Amino acid sequence: MPLPKINTPTYELVLPSTGKKIKYRPFLVREEKILILAMESEDMKQITTAIVEILNACILTRGVKVEKLATFDLEYLFLNVRGKSVGENVEVNITCPDDEETTVQMLIEIDTIKIKKNKNHKETIKLDDTISIKLKYPSINEFIGSNFEFDENSSSVDNTMKMLLSCIDLIYNDEESWAASDSTKKELNEFVEQLNTKQFKQIENFFNTMPKLSHTVKVKNPKTEVESEVVLEGLAAFFS
Repeated sequence: MPLPKINTPTYELVLPSTGKKIKYRPFLVREEKILILAMESEDMKQITTAIVEILNACILTRGVKVEKLATFDLEYLFLNVRGKSVGENVEVNITCPDDEETTVQMLIEIDTIKIKKNKNHKETIKLDDTISIKLKYPSINEFIGSNFEFDENSSSVDNTMKMLLSCIDLIYNDEESWAASDSTKKELNEFVEQLNTKQFKQIENFFNTMPKLSHTVKVKNPKTEVESEVVLEGLAAFFS
């Protein structure tokens, strides 16, 4: 006689970038093992790959391609899946800003961690009187894919250039448009190299003001009694 099947609850959330509602389930023991092994490796690429694998298994809505989600969507989604799987709170170690050495352990309710949006953020940038460029958010593919890798020895401009080439969606003027998907990497690179410093700064601002997983906490240093505000940003900040 076969063993009984355990019912797994399902939940819904709204993706911050699109407003699309998706259904998901908590991760199971087999998926938790994948995450634990990846975390033990302390290799960011392995951890990221494990997160993608787990989310692909847990998302129940059809047509959601985890690898193509904006990075902040993926972080928000994984945090919520983890919350429904192992507990509604996440434990973090916070270094007190006043002495930069004392650490305090805090519990944060996952439901209070949101995506912070910058009112000055723009997806479409007007480069001059005729030409505009529409950018798309970087996905996890840009970080773990073979076509993109940050080089620690490169300048920030070089790394921004690599990211930019992968995030161009559309270039257009009043009469026609050119989809990045229809252009070669060489063509896109030549286009970007025509930009002046002011135009390039405008594009850098797209990345600097992107929505991000963010939460502000008040922490009191037990040694100095000084209370400070600390901003936690990005998924890694909630797994310290």
